Amino acid sequence: MIRFSSIFSLAVLCCLLCACALKKTESTTSISGGSEGPPLFTPLDQRGAFRVPQQEAEQLARKMHPRYHGMGSFAEMDFGVRQSLAHASARPASSIAMQQPGLTLTFGQLAATLKHLQAILPKLDKDPGLLARDFAWYRIGPDFGFTGYFEPTLRASRKKSAAYPYPLYKVPPDLRKGVPYHTRNAISRQGVLAGRGLEIAWVSSEMDVFFLHIQGSGRLVFEDGSVSHALYADKNNRAYVPLGRVMRDRGLLEPDNVNMQSIRDWLQANPEQSAELYDTNPSYIFFRLAAHGPLGAMGRVLTPYLSTATDRSVLPHGSLIFSIIPLPDATGQPRRPFYGLTLPQDVGGAIKGNRIDLFCGAEKEAAHIAGYLNSKGAVYVLVKK
Repeated sequence: MIRFSSIFSLAVLCCLLCACALKKTESTTSISGGSEGPPLFTPLDQRGAFRVPQQEAEQLARKMHPRYHGMGSFAEMDFGVRQSLAHASARPASSIAMQQPGLTLTFGQLAATLKHLQAILPKLDKDPGLLARDFAWYRIGPDFGFTGYFEPTLRASRKKSAAYPYPLYKVPPDLRKGVPYHTRNAISRQGVLAGRGLEIAWVSSEMDVFFLHIQGSGRLVFEDGSVSHALYADKNNRAYVPLGRVMRDRGLLEPDNVNMQSIRDWLQANPEQSAELYDTNPSYIFFRLAAHGPLGAMGRVLTPYLSTATDRSVLPHGSLIFSIIPLPDATGQPRRPFYGLTLPQDVGGAIKGNRIDLFCGAEKEAAHIAGYLNSKGAVYVLVKK
């Protein structure tokens, strides 16, 4: 599934704040994101894969806890691990999955790594050091930029009404791959798709529709209490224009305060200007309804705080990763440490090179973390010995 949350996270947050986000740290990167406070990791600028000493791997493994993933036990990771294992096992075992200076891995090695992880998951609660003893750890450099995405929840109806006037459209039959289609303005303002039977649901807020397009998928709660997942199906082949950048350039938001919440707050306070601002982004997303979701690019359901979107040429689907991330706290500052396993299972239009988009789930906290996460993190690839 191609998601546009990645574009929002990278283009709106990172590109607009690149002077801050990419500012070189001192000797350590701390919980506060600067040089003060307890260090999370020592920055790595060199490209390649570097074997981690056993003692260091032991120390890192013992910092893990299932609470970082919103779980009560590491055994609850089994579902996510099975998704990655099925993907890796379906590829030719001898084909190259990952190639970095200092490390080359086949899909067979990825599958063997995940299979062993699955077997020891029930033991990790009492003995997380198993990860250091049974797996070789490789630090990947340079350090990765982390952003986040989430599954928004929208109140919806299957019929248009005064309370639910904004449609979600399925893929039009005359859409052609790679050929520019109607713009957001033509669809939302001029109604070029209205009356063609393409509506799959109706929602109450155009702002919610707009941000659903950015995230690429969402959860719809209908009036009768039933729930469906609106999944990305296709796009109109128009260039994506980050709304945060437009608002920054117009002086509507301060350069150091461009994030999902600040954009929402401004739009809610200035509804008379919202439609014109939405239309500065001509890109438009079409959806399909599904009983399960959200689905990653592997076609499998994602797991919060475990699934990630990556550049597959850097971190392939099916690989096992250990990540150290300074997550945002309640104030949006990167002061909440995360030490945990992550699984590349998705892609993003703006996730290229050493960048990772962390799937944060569907709740209010997920929206907060995804909206503010924009930090450097340390990344390790684990391989069964």
